[in-house]
Amino acid sequence: MSLLEIVLLGLALSADALSVTISNTFAYRDERASRLALMPTFFGAFQALMPVAGYYLGGIAAELIESHAGIVTLVILGIIGGTAIDAFAVGVSLRAQAVGLAFSACTIGVTTVICCVVALVLGRKLGTLLGDRAEILGGCVLIGIGLKALLG
Repeated sequence: MSLLEIVLLGLALSADALSVTISNTFAYRDERASRLALMPTFFGAFQALMPVAGYYLGGIAAELIESHAGIVTLVILGIIGGTAIDAFAVGVSLRAQAVGLAFSACTIGVTTVICCVVALVLGRKLGTLLGDRAEILGGCVLIGIGLKALLG
């Protein structure tokens, strides 16, 4: 996967965190900024660590995954993109694509942190409008990357 694809994957994975951050910004309008700043930190760490877990646990079925990398990636990202975005399963597809794990996990984590910080800053102004659309966009990106893996 290219850097652009990993960043897009990070954006797609951060959609849920972005939605939750926006929702929490509305729900806790009077919360201290230092407390709100914990959200991007925790979401970023979670989104970085879950692909690592999926990558290593995916090693259990590594031969099967690697021999059918394009199909496995399409199915996993297609299912995830159509329902809930799950960074753990993305880790399995990273293994299938033989992507550098440390770089990918860090990129996904940093992308999530950036998205959540932006959500904190803009959250009060955007309303709930962006929440649902962010998840839909994230799912479409995952399906697109899965299709590219199958065809590429």
